[in-house]
Amino acid sequence: MKNLAGLMKQAQEMQSKMSAMQDSLAELRVSGAAGAGLVEVSLSGKGEMVGLHIDESLLKPGEGEILEDLIVAAHGQAKARLEQEMAEKMKEVTGGMALPPGMNFGL
Repeated sequence: MKNLAGLMKQAQEMQSKMSAMQDSLAELRVSGAAGAGLVEVSLSGKGEMVGLHIDESLLKPGEGEILEDLIVAAHGQAKARLEQEMAEKMKEVTGGMALPPGMNFGL
């Protein structure tokens, strides 16, 4: 019974930490850039695009394909940074305990 009570307490503590982490992720902003900074994408902690900067030099006829590639690349970089931030925060919450791939509690 002591073990069960201890497990329940640990589960409640982890749930509280997860809730706090979700709140901090809501405030998180990460950016990715491409083309030496000509395109920059900003994502929220939920992975939603919240900002896009495009240098005016790319807003010329004939630059569309390059612009598309740079936006995709900048978004990919921002997403990778977000995933790294989330992994670090998850490690803090779980005390370094590795979780199975894809198990991120909806984050």
